[in-house]
Amino acid sequence: MDHADIRGGSADAHHQIVVVGGGNAGLSVAGRLRRMGITDIAVIEPRDTHLYKPLFSHIAGGTARASAAVRAQGSVTPRGVQWIQDAVATIDPDGSCVVLASGARVTYDHIIVCPGIQKNWDAIPGLRAAMDSPHGASNYEFDLAQKASALLRDFTRGTVVFSQPAGPASCAGAAQKPMYLACDYWRRTGVLGDISVVLLVPDDTVFGIAEIDRELDRKIDEYGIQLRTRTQILEIDPVEKVLTLGGAEGTASDRLPYDLLLVEPPQSAPDWISSSALPSAETDGFIAVDPRTLRHPRYPHVWALGDAAATTNSKSGGALRKQTLTVAKNLVAVLNGRKPTQSYDGYSVCPFTVSRHTVVFAEFDDHYALKPTVPFWPGLARERRLTWVFDRYVLPWVYWHMILQGRA
Repeated sequence: MDHADIRGGSADAHHQIVVVGGGNAGLSVAGRLRRMGITDIAVIEPRDTHLYKPLFSHIAGGTARASAAVRAQGSVTPRGVQWIQDAVATIDPDGSCVVLASGARVTYDHIIVCPGIQKNWDAIPGLRAAMDSPHGASNYEFDLAQKASALLRDFTRGTVVFSQPAGPASCAGAAQKPMYLACDYWRRTGVLGDISVVLLVPDDTVFGIAEIDRELDRKIDEYGIQLRTRTQILEIDPVEKVLTLGGAEGTASDRLPYDLLLVEPPQSAPDWISSSALPSAETDGFIAVDPRTLRHPRYPHVWALGDAAATTNSKSGGALRKQTLTVAKNLVAVLNGRKPTQSYDGYSVCPFTVSRHTVVFAEFDDHYALKPTVPFWPGLARERRLTWVFDRYVLPWVYWHMILQGRA
């Protein structure tokens, strides 16, 4: 059976497996389950288009075309998986039921919840207006990444500020990627000396692992970037182009004028998740899961992975390959009357594009210890051309042709 879509129909339906979210996590876990022999799977996803978000940094930095990050949602949905094109209003885990925005209800035997993280553009006063102005952009939205590309390319003089938020975030370090790409471009075009580049991070160091900090600090020194640690944006005046900054405690401490601003927005669990029965008191609105099996501790028919799950790892798209395998194998075991034995090891990855031809490939676990995919080659965490080719060209191909189909 080929995939099909239901565009907000009113009829109720039942599926053996329902997957909430048709992004990287949702499609790849659905693809794995389909390849393991599960035939009744439905993915709930409202969007018409599927976006490969790791390319947003390359788009913003001018090293990839926007079109390379886009496919029609139906074209990437795994064969044999049904696509319900609607949004989720709420999940009732006691009734094993999903209520859709259209009013339709979908019941299930098991549900896998992976809708991603919520970007809170109104959490900082003035942030949304700054993004709408001619002087603000971000690599965390597709349209703003395209805007950033033109702004960074044409910027020749003044102060440009890049910032990461405090709190949970998806691929938090990705805010730095277009900064390094832009600095390399400005150096090549001879204008870097006329630009003051400021990086704001909320933590004590630029990343948090000594080996990675050393690599990134070296590039920060090389480009003359002003790194301000334990600093976050509290308010933005987009008319006067002034930031009110605060320390880690959130108290105002400084004002910083800017000419160009690239912001990673504050993030949280989706509101409809936070208000459901799926979080626990300790998970700050994210879905409670066993961090190894990725099964809900109170609802055995509920599984969660990706940014919406309260796992112990750093949130990133690179964590999903192992998470989807864990959920798929454990769910199939449960369907066959066995206990889940597959264990997620906390792996995450963040490839830092530190120039227009090199990458620092940071692979680490939930204890922030390096966890290289190739154990006998820890040097992958150093700046290399090879990892640039892997990040920019190999991974996108693997994503479109293998990961989303559950093959990798």
